[in-house]
Amino acid sequence: MLGTIVNVLAIFFGSLLGTVMRKGFKEEYKEIIFNGVSLSVLFVGISGTIANMIDPASHPVLFIISLLVGGLLGQYLDIEGKLEKFGNLIENKMRKDTKERSISQGFVTASLIFCVGTMAIMGSLESGLQGVHKTLFAKAVLDGVISIVLSASLGIGVALSGISVLLYQGILTILAQWIEPFMTEDMIREISIVGGILIFAIGLNLMEVKKIKVGNLLPAVLIPVIYYLPFIQYILNNISNYLK
Repeated sequence: MLGTIVNVLAIFFGSLLGTVMRKGFKEEYKEIIFNGVSLSVLFVGISGTIANMIDPASHPVLFIISLLVGGLLGQYLDIEGKLEKFGNLIENKMRKDTKERSISQGFVTASLIFCVGTMAIMGSLESGLQGVHKTLFAKAVLDGVISIVLSASLGIGVALSGISVLLYQGILTILAQWIEPFMTEDMIREISIVGGILIFAIGLNLMEVKKIKVGNLLPAVLIPVIYYLPFIQYILNNISNYLK
C-alpha cells in the first residue's frame, strides 16, 4: 500500500499548493491555465488511445462494444450522479463559496483522470505482488503535478480525488494475487484504449465542447476484462469453430 499512500499524499499536497496559487491569479490567468489543462487532457487521451489501437493485435470493435454496453450499465446505475452527490455533500459540509467551479466538478474530474489509466492498474498489481512501488511512485509525481494545475483552475475539490485513488488502487493492491493471473497483455491494451477515450471525453467536458457523463461510461473499462476471461474466450472460440 506504500505506493498508493504516496500517490494520495502527492495529490493532496499538490492540490493544496494549486489552491493557494489559485487565489493569487487574476481571472484571465485562471482561464488560460484551465484551457491549457483541457488541451493537455485531450492530448493525453487521444495519444494513449491511438498508441494502443495501432497495435496489430488490438481488437477493432471491442472498444465500441465496451463503450455501448458500459455506457448503458453506467446510465442505469447513474454513476455520474452518485459521484456528483458525494462531491456536493462534501461541498455542503465545508460550506465553501464556489462561484467559479464546484468542489463536485473538481472531485469527479480529477478522480476520473487519476484512476482511468494503465499506470494505476499495473502499479497496484506490482505493489501488491512484488512489494515494488516504482510505477506508483512515478504516477505520484505525475499526479502531483497534474493536481497542482487542476486545482489552480478547479479548486480544492481535486484534493478529494485522493479518496477515489486510495479506494481504487488500494483494492487492486490487496487483491493483486487473485487479479494478476487474469490480466493478460491483450486485456490491458484494450482497457488502455477505452481509458484513453474516457480521458479524451473528460477533455471535451473541460473545454465545454460537449457535456459527456464520463462517470456513466466507467463500466466500459470492465468490458475488456470480461471479454478476455478464460471461460469467455473458451465459449467464443467454440462458437467461432462451430460457425466455420
